[in-house]
Amino acid sequence: MSTVIDGSAGITTNAGGSVNPSTNVEGINYSCRAWVNFNGTGTVAIRASGNVTSITDNGTGDYTVNFTTAMADTNYCYTMSTEDSSLALINFNATSYPKTTSSIRTTTRYISSLTGSAVVDDADSVCVVIFR
Repeated sequence: MSTVIDGSAGITTNAGGSVNPSTNVEGINYSCRAWVNFNGTGTVAIRASGNVTSITDNGTGDYTVNFTTAMADTNYCYTMSTEDSSLALINFNATSYPKTTSSIRTTTRYISSLTGSAVVDDADSVCVVIFR
């Protein structure tokens, strides 16, 4: 027996209350597969995470997020946000590095108020979320 929690979303549970994967394909396919909040300055350090084993510091503003459990393929999506107390505006930008099933490499950038162009730089706080 299953119970419909939200008829518009089609989410159902098993009799014990757990989500029924056979009837909730959308919920499974579109869930967060990994996330991390880390310090991107000095010695890079993870503050909190899920399915992230480590961060590799590849140089100024250039990081690789390594997954604990690999993705099924490279058809996942990700988003990133950054904060930096010393910069008025910090932005995020993926580089042309290809995604892999075991990691994603990305850079943090800010927009220079002098030139208007993007400058790769470290950020005080970097958050990355992976969806598949």
